[in-house]
Amino acid sequence: MLLTITTTYQPATDLGYLLHKNPWRLQSFALAFGQAHIFYPEATTERCTAALMLDIDAVRLVRNRDRSQALEQYVNDRPYVASSFLSVAIADVFGSALNGHCVKYPDLVTTPIPLQVQLAIVPSRNGGAVWLKRLFEPLGYTVTLTPHMLDETYPAWGDSPYFTVTLDATCCLKDVLTHLYVLIPVLDNDKHYWIGDDEVEKLLRRGKDWLQTHPEREQITYRYLKHRRDLVRTAIERLTAEEEREQDVAASATNVEEAVLEQSVSLHEQRLHAVIEVLQESGAKRVLDLGCGEGKLLKLLLHNASFAHILGLDVSYRALEMARSRLHLDRLPERQKERIKLLHGSLTYRDKRLQGYDAAAVVEVIEHLDPARLAAFERVLFEFAHPTTIVITTPNAEYNVKFALLPAGRFRHKDHRFEWTRQQFQDWAQAVAAQSGYNVRFLPIGVEDEVVGAPSQMAVFSILIANS
Repeated sequence: MLLTITTTYQPATDLGYLLHKNPWRLQSFALAFGQAHIFYPEATTERCTAALMLDIDAVRLVRNRDRSQALEQYVNDRPYVASSFLSVAIADVFGSALNGHCVKYPDLVTTPIPLQVQLAIVPSRNGGAVWLKRLFEPLGYTVTLTPHMLDETYPAWGDSPYFTVTLDATCCLKDVLTHLYVLIPVLDNDKHYWIGDDEVEKLLRRGKDWLQTHPEREQITYRYLKHRRDLVRTAIERLTAEEEREQDVAASATNVEEAVLEQSVSLHEQRLHAVIEVLQESGAKRVLDLGCGEGKLLKLLLHNASFAHILGLDVSYRALEMARSRLHLDRLPERQKERIKLLHGSLTYRDKRLQGYDAAAVVEVIEHLDPARLAAFERVLFEFAHPTTIVITTPNAEYNVKFALLPAGRFRHKDHRFEWTRQQFQDWAQAVAAQSGYNVRFLPIGVEDEVVGAPSQMAVFSILIANS
């Protein structure tokens, strides 16, 4: 059973500090079911690979008095395939990295770095390659799968349910380890140990930043908890309750803070009408509103007959219900109702439902994303959804000095993870455009000040003809 983690972050050997494992020596650890060996096949400043090899003692497991760990037979795939044994090993030997601790370089823990993870043999008996991609692609990974035949001597027997899985992403190592820790047993659809209430706590703790908005949340929970319906019900209820609590806090903060600050310049209305104007100029017929919130932009889009199909997506169930009420969807004529659709989903998860649209609007949303998740957002929007026109608005941090109610150094909204200056926004947008095959232009929103600019800023991305 082999797991490798490779980075080209420089110096690449800093991977050793993150994992708390010296790249220049072999280390072995005794586990209840065998031994774990850590070694580095390559360790240079340009490229470093850490390998975790698990040596499962199947005989010891069969003879173990704890029958919940017993295997049905001595000869099986347990020593070779990624399973709950590997998850336990990750927690045991990479525990500090999994928990985000690094004494030497604490800032590196939260720094997205280029990572490639390879699982030598992964079982996917129910769903095959499609299921593997549905699990990992929404988390921002580029997934490369190598299927394996049942027997190369007899090709007519076809493919086995085993794959070599390679995952590429620019993200934090602790996030990668967390995803592997939860999803490896989900892929195997089994666990070698007894499942109880503490396993629910473990799932909620490890999945708190990503599971509640994953498109396969229910299936992940069901498989991770070994089909225990009582535990699954508890986990889903708690995930939903936590999501609603966070949404209530965010909505309250938005109403109290941001709206009050921007009311004096009527910025919200100016912003929405500026977005509508750009979308009309683009000639778009099918439009996405990503992070649609309570549906204010959706209402304007619906009232404009030039937009034939509108899709609003938001991570908040509560916000979508408010949008549904604002739009009076239950009372709309059938033809109007066919023009609009609301979906629950995350901007950082790949979603095939977002493909095939002419334009996308992302209005005052990106500043709510953790910087570490921006790369995933960029891939979802610019690579996977890939609409012809993209409109993104975000606050202009330079203008904050004009708000008398806003203390120096504070963001306009307590849920903002960052607020960009005009130069920072332009640098980001130009880099994304160059990488994704778009042109980009910038427009101010609101009355411009000669020194600090306009209160809000807009980037309009147009796909290059050569790439269309």
